[in-house]
Amino acid sequence: MTFDEYVRDRGQALLRFAYLLTGDRHLAEDLVQTALLKAHGRWRRVVAADHPDAYLRRILVNAHVDWRRRRSSTELPVQPGDAWFESASAGDHADGVASRAQTWSALAALPPRQRAVLVLRFYEDRDDRSIAELLGCTESTVRSQASRALSSLRTAWGETKEPAGE
Repeated sequence: MTFDEYVRDRGQALLRFAYLLTGDRHLAEDLVQTALLKAHGRWRRVVAADHPDAYLRRILVNAHVDWRRRRSSTELPVQPGDAWFESASAGDHADGVASRAQTWSALAALPPRQRAVLVLRFYEDRDDRSIAELLGCTESTVRSQASRALSSLRTAWGETKEPAGE
């Protein structure tokens, strides 16, 4: 498989994966571009490994974690509570929009590694072993990161939703 064929066939899947990691369409496009640029120079080695998808996903996860670590102090993402965010989520939208906004907000509050674990587990349908290999950690670390992330999400969702029956 040539690099051009791979990008044509799998580019959109990489973009969806990056979007789930970042929650930002533009940043996802930048990360995919970075990953493809890195992979292009090593394409023979990538194809020889028989798993170009895993290789590119690893580059994407690492690029996302690196971006979060060294984000410029002048770059300020839109936060819930900002005037733009409030006007974008207000109006005649259905409850689904508010629910998605709440979910994205809760996901954005997670540390990058926890978010990566959840995306790999629930979007990519990976088991703990493959997630551990992809992230370069142990299976128990994957389980603890997933547990902490889910606990944080439950807390975030529990603060705004009323229990059933009340």
